[in-house]
Amino acid sequence: MLFRRRIVMVLFFSIPIIFLGIVNFTTSDRVLPFILASMGNEVYVEISEKEISLVFFAVAVTGFLCAFLALNLIQKNYETNRRLIICGFNPIELLLSSLASLLIITITIALYVTFLTNFFFEIKNLSFFTISLILSGFVYGCYGMAVGSLIKGELEGILLVVLLVNIDAGWLQNPLFYAEAQHQKLIQFLPAFYPSQSIIKAAFTDYSVRNTYLYSFLYGFIFLLFSMIVFYNKMKLKK
Repeated sequence: MLFRRRIVMVLFFSIPIIFLGIVNFTTSDRVLPFILASMGNEVYVEISEKEISLVFFAVAVTGFLCAFLALNLIQKNYETNRRLIICGFNPIELLLSSLASLLIITITIALYVTFLTNFFFEIKNLSFFTISLILSGFVYGCYGMAVGSLIKGELEGILLVVLLVNIDAGWLQNPLFYAEAQHQKLIQFLPAFYPSQSIIKAAFTDYSVRNTYLYSFLYGFIFLLFSMIVFYNKMKLKK
C-alpha cells in the first residue's frame, strides 16, 4: 500500500533532508552549555548550537513521520481489517502485522536520518545514535497506533498526533528550551524525553544509554499494549 502511493514515499525521504538542511543553513556555530537532564541537573555538556539543533530535529522528524505512518496504517485499513476478521483472522494478528510494517519503515527512516545527520557533523557513537532514533520512532509509532485504534475519524486522529508530537518532540525536548524551562519534571514524563536523552548521549558523550533505552522501550510498549486492547475490543466479532 505504501509503495503504491509514491508521493508518500517521496515525502518521507524528502522531509528529513529539508528539515535538517534548513537547520544546518540557519543555525550558528557558537558553543553553548546544555543540561544532560537524564544524568541530573548538575551534568552539563558543551555543544555547538548547530549540532544540538540537528540532533533535536533528527528526533522530532523521526517521531513525526513514524506517528503519522502508524496512524495511517490503522485508519486506512479499518474496513479491510474488518473483512479479514470475518474471514477468520485474529485482531491481534492484524495489529502485529501493522507493527511489523511500521518497524521496517522506522528502521529505514532511522538509518536515513542517521546518515543525513552524520553528513552534517561527525556523530560520536553512530550505532547507539541509530538505535536511539529507532526507539524514538517506536515510541511515537506506537502512540500513532494507539490513536488510530481509539479514534476512527481521520481529522481527529491527525490533530491528536500533531498536538502531542509537536508539543513534546517538536518543542519541549529541545535542550535550548529545557535548560530554562519551569516544571522540568513534567517534561521528563513526556514520551520523547528518554529517546531524546539517549540520542544526545550517543551523539556527543560516552555516557551509558542503557537506562534511557529501557525507559524508551517501556513507554512504547505501554502505547502498544493500549492499542492492542482497544483494537481487539473494537474489531472482535460480537456473538
